[in-house]
Amino acid sequence: MMAQYLALKAEAADCLLFYRMGDFFELFFNDARVAAACLDIALTARGEHDGVPIPMCGVPAHAAEGYLARLIKAGHRVAIADQTESPEEARRARGSKALVGRAIVRVVTAGTLTEEALLDARAANWCCAIGEAAGGVAIAAADISTGRFEIIESSASALAADLARLNAAEAIVAAGSPFAALASGERTREDFQSARGAARLGALFGDDAAGGLSRAACAAAAGLIAYLDHNGRGALPFLRPPVLARSGEVMAIDAATRDSLELTQAQSGGRRGSLLDAVDRTVTGAGARLLAADLAAPLMDMGAINARLDLVTRFVGDQLLREMLRNNLRSTPDIGRAIGRIAAGRGTPRDLGQLRDGLDAAWRLGEQLAALADAPALLTALAPRLRGHGALIDVLTRALVPAPPIDASAGGYIADGYDAALDDLRQAGAGGRRAIAALEARYREQTGIAALKVRHNAVLGYHIEVPARHGDALMRPDSGFTHRQTMAGAVRFNAPDLHEAALKVTQAGAHALAAESAHLEELSAAALAGREAIAATADALARLDVATALAERAAEGDWARPELTGEPCFEISAGRHPVVEAAVARAGGRFVANDCLLTPAARLWLVTGPNMGGKSTFLRQNALIAVLAQAGSYVPAARARLGLVDRLFSRVGASDNLARGQSTFMVEMVETAAILAQATSQSLVILDEVGRGTSTYDGLAIAWAVVEAIHDDNRCRCLFATHYHELTRLAERCDALSLHHVRAREWQGELVLLHELASGPADRSYGLAVARLAGLPPATIARATTVLAKLEAGRAKAGGLAAGLDDLPLFAAVTAQAPPSADPLREALAAINPDQLSPRDALEALYQLKALGDTR
Repeated sequence: MMAQYLALKAEAADCLLFYRMGDFFELFFNDARVAAACLDIALTARGEHDGVPIPMCGVPAHAAEGYLARLIKAGHRVAIADQTESPEEARRARGSKALVGRAIVRVVTAGTLTEEALLDARAANWCCAIGEAAGGVAIAAADISTGRFEIIESSASALAADLARLNAAEAIVAAGSPFAALASGERTREDFQSARGAARLGALFGDDAAGGLSRAACAAAAGLIAYLDHNGRGALPFLRPPVLARSGEVMAIDAATRDSLELTQAQSGGRRGSLLDAVDRTVTGAGARLLAADLAAPLMDMGAINARLDLVTRFVGDQLLREMLRNNLRSTPDIGRAIGRIAAGRGTPRDLGQLRDGLDAAWRLGEQLAALADAPALLTALAPRLRGHGALIDVLTRALVPAPPIDASAGGYIADGYDAALDDLRQAGAGGRRAIAALEARYREQTGIAALKVRHNAVLGYHIEVPARHGDALMRPDSGFTHRQTMAGAVRFNAPDLHEAALKVTQAGAHALAAESAHLEELSAAALAGREAIAATADALARLDVATALAERAAEGDWARPELTGEPCFEISAGRHPVVEAAVARAGGRFVANDCLLTPAARLWLVTGPNMGGKSTFLRQNALIAVLAQAGSYVPAARARLGLVDRLFSRVGASDNLARGQSTFMVEMVETAAILAQATSQSLVILDEVGRGTSTYDGLAIAWAVVEAIHDDNRCRCLFATHYHELTRLAERCDALSLHHVRAREWQGELVLLHELASGPADRSYGLAVARLAGLPPATIARATTVLAKLEAGRAKAGGLAAGLDDLPLFAAVTAQAPPSADPLREALAAINPDQLSPRDALEALYQLKALGDTR
């Protein structure tokens, strides 16, 4: 057995191996140590290997999914080695001592899950492959739980942002790829051959499936399909025809901006506190997944955005229709993931029941929507996808019981009346069980033992059991009973007529199970024949759920429909931050709304004011409004008119990346550099406190230069919050810069934050007032007040921090760089010709270089 185990382990050296032994999955050697520590289960030993006890632990096969979920969440990969034959089959084929055959039937990884217990119903589960060829880069991504397959034509600069949008559970690259840092694993370069990818796409989806794809896209598809094929051990999961996407089709949002804005996940972890959590009113798992995808990838196509908005508008204006749809959707099963499990060979009778109920609900919704007057274009396109499954619904309705079980092994999921032969077998089994019950009564009367029972187990089958004190009476040769087993408190027997009745029950039951299993295969095949149409129906239901949910959120919060325009504007009246507004409302407060008016004449707002005054909230709320608008949602404002945003950047808040040796200030500079390098005139940038992580003069100089660069070079729409009041001088020379501040007042020595935005610069920073509000000791505040007075007096004499900057030329006009200072040591080294030096000259030269080095 151990030789078999080691051979299987060699096939999956990078995985924990679940080795099936009877009713348990066992792990050995280091796998056992790792799993026992992760799962908090007992670590034991079994036998020896090379004279050393073999560590072992195990989990029950019937509860394996729960343990798998914990191992996958901890970052492990698990190979499942299951029995490929029964012990009886092994004995018949290879003798009484034959070892049961086992093989790795599947490799379970974070990106290849399909089981309900292992997946979050409200989150997609992407597995990605990054392909490179002919100087291009592409991503192939699949969510095998629903069959969705995307190919993204990316670039080296956009790759990180595209991966961040997907938030993949797993990403792989070819060995030696320069993008290995973005992936969770590597595969052989042979798996990523573009020619192989084109061939596999053609075989799966038709000869023209690879048409229009770059070589990099084909390479990515090759890597992904090979990986899924390897993990499924030749059983490729359900994949729909690939959807081609290009980076410019959606708003580009890098990982840092997603984290800063907390689009789908809060910085503390989890959904709570994110934009998605504040907006999500969906009633189905599929709708929640689609809403998250919409928010992660706001559109750049104005027509597509308005089509989504038209659908939301239709439901905002019709509360009865909205509530009817949401009530119907609430009880609709997740048919997308059900067909995914069936296609992966892990479907259950309950999955077929979910298809039946979900498709029937979709049909009824389609009938109601088809008769709807004034239907927007998107609704008209969705309605036909909800219908067309009449034959499948009919056969599943006739074939299945109302609530099919998850476990098919016990049968009982095929409805009476569907198969006459199956009904006869069930009747025979029921008759046999009645006969056994009659035998039990007869045996009690015959023996006079009232405690006599007919029982059944997997080893003895049907048998007679009596208390031990009555065993001798049935042991007599003329009793008509045959002794089978003696236990501490009972004795078990058999009888010829019981054996005959049990044989009928067993044979009828086995034949009935076989008949039900055959029907399960037939019904699964019928469902798979329409899997593309079923997946399209699932998508339509999800889109309806998203549209009705956004309409519900808009009606609930009095949100406005945004107006999209081709002009470079950003006009928001009474805008609010949806997450902060909800938190303030829970605390019994009222959120203060603010306007934002970015125009070509005032495209850069410089916002000053005290900490806690609301600057960061104002910056973020406008970025979130842009995301919501281009995702096709109403927005938290009284009015919104905005030009499309091609790239969104947020540099708000402090963070570090110590694992990569980056301090808070280094992270700030890296993110700011990315903004200056990538922002275009169509972009929206929010920047908060640039330069605060270094000395005052360095920070002011950097912030000054960044404002000039954004104003003159990037020319994008920008909200720039700062405590450097000296930056307000830039309004005199930057014609598109507009000054604003968050209002605050001091009343009887206490700071009152008004959270209102007003025109012009702040009168002062209120830093000490905020410190007092935060609870700094009075002695510390008094000392700080004294120090501040001296600093301000000195600054006034010197003309302020920005003294001398009035005549500084604009950043964009500075083209000449200061010449590098002369380096005597380098010049001396350059003057030496080693081939012409005698030993004495060489020694003299060394002394000269040493002297120059000492003076540096």
